[in-house]
Amino acid sequence: MGSELTPASFKKQYQALLARSGRTQGNTECVECVACTGCEKCTFCHGSQRLLSCHYCETCEGCIECQHCRNSKSLVGCQHCEASERCNLSSYLILCVGLSRCNYCFGCVGIANADYHILNQRYDRRDYFRILETLPKTLKAAIPARISKPRAPRKTPPTRP
Repeated sequence: MGSELTPASFKKQYQALLARSGRTQGNTECVECVACTGCEKCTFCHGSQRLLSCHYCETCEGCIECQHCRNSKSLVGCQHCEASERCNLSSYLILCVGLSRCNYCFGCVGIANADYHILNQRYDRRDYFRILETLPKTLKAAIPARISKPRAPRKTPPTRP
């Protein structure tokens, strides 16, 4: 790289970086990651793609610095989250989207600095856990398959001659 960065050279180098991102199939500096692709500096993850510095995550995609998350996408700095997307600095989320600095939330969307919420409504700690004990059982059929448990690959029917 030269000492002078012009708009044209910046654009060219930036486009090259974008083109390379996400193409890596192998894992880099990972320990005991199984069935993962494009992960870097992760440990004990399974069935995940493009994770960075994550640990014990399962079936996640595009997460950064997360631990013990499952079936989630694009989380940053989260722990023990399940079936959640685009959340950051949060813990113990289930079916949440776009949360920031939240803990113990179920089915919440677009809130910040919240604890013990269900469908964006605040509950006291005791009621939250009481409700949560019964909710997943009754809602299991309503949760999309990609969120509940990963499905086995579909078998293609035999072709007729």
